[in-house]
Amino acid sequence: MNVIEIEQLRFAWPNGQVVLDIPELRVRRGERLFIKGASGSGKSTLLSLLAGIQTPHQGSLRVLDQPLARLSSRARDRFRADHLGYIFQQFNLLPFLGVLDNVLCALTFSASKRARLGGEARAEAQRLLAALQLPETLHQRPVHSLSVGQQQRVAAARALIGAPPLVIADEPTSALDSDNRGAFLQLLFAECERQGSTLLFVSHDAQLETLFDRAESMQTLNRRLAC
Repeated sequence: MNVIEIEQLRFAWPNGQVVLDIPELRVRRGERLFIKGASGSGKSTLLSLLAGIQTPHQGSLRVLDQPLARLSSRARDRFRADHLGYIFQQFNLLPFLGVLDNVLCALTFSASKRARLGGEARAEAQRLLAALQLPETLHQRPVHSLSVGQQQRVAAARALIGAPPLVIADEPTSALDSDNRGAFLQLLFAECERQGSTLLFVSHDAQLETLFDRAESMQTLNRRLAC
């Protein structure tokens, strides 16, 4: 089964500038896909389409067999909350909440994720934090008091809770040194494999691509624009 299916996708801004023109992209369930590209290459736009924040102007885009462009804005929001986990480049943690509550807040708008966990949401959040090497002594700490690397792992736990079928990571390692970057990726891979989640990881750092099942470049995906 393909988690992502794109055919003849085209997206342009209101000024007419074409940002994406992708003939085809398919991502298999459980695959770890690395997409590389420089700033301005359309990476963030592609992710916003996959998350249902934007919709394509032409072509077909299916995520988990859902044609997102046919859904209302409200339905796309619900779909995103129920089926996706998102690790943002700037983490987007809530500074007024502690570590554990930041992870649990991902369940607020998703009855589906809550149902998958039954009554074990808190235990699963604690398990994820421990698996990502955040000890219990930090679980009640406000996130603003953590290091960058620790905040990154909180953001990963928030994205992973509820076993979303698709996890999207947008430049989540850009603030880390090489040792911490490698350690974080191994932890992320292990959790995605444990939950059966597909991982779509976007970065400008081409050195990471050998760690993934497959790598694509925005230049190749956008080959029509490159011609």
